[in-house]
Amino acid sequence: MAYDEVLASRVEDLLGGRPDVTRRRMFGGLVWLVCGNMAIAVRGEGGLLVRIAPDDHDAMLAEAGTAAMVMRGRLMVGWITVTPEACATPPDLARWVRRSLTYTRTLPPK
Repeated sequence: MAYDEVLASRVEDLLGGRPDVTRRRMFGGLVWLVCGNMAIAVRGEGGLLVRIAPDDHDAMLAEAGTAAMVMRGRLMVGWITVTPEACATPPDLARWVRRSLTYTRTLPPK
């Protein structure tokens, strides 16, 4: 399944032009990196994959439309998926992008 190009365009509108942000195709979707660290992705399965502070993981999972990211049977603390419905409005999408940027910018550059 191809990723949602409309959602990708909306994310690009929020992140494009920032000197520390790059975009790359990965994992069947489109990923934005901040200083080389993966920050947010538009998933091929729909919706977003969002990097967040590990300490905020459980609190953000309490929000509607979120789920834990599990890779090869392992819980990925600090990564959550967001359904298309939970990032459909401009304020919702901006909130998820902002959360991801806020945490990812605290990481050392790669």
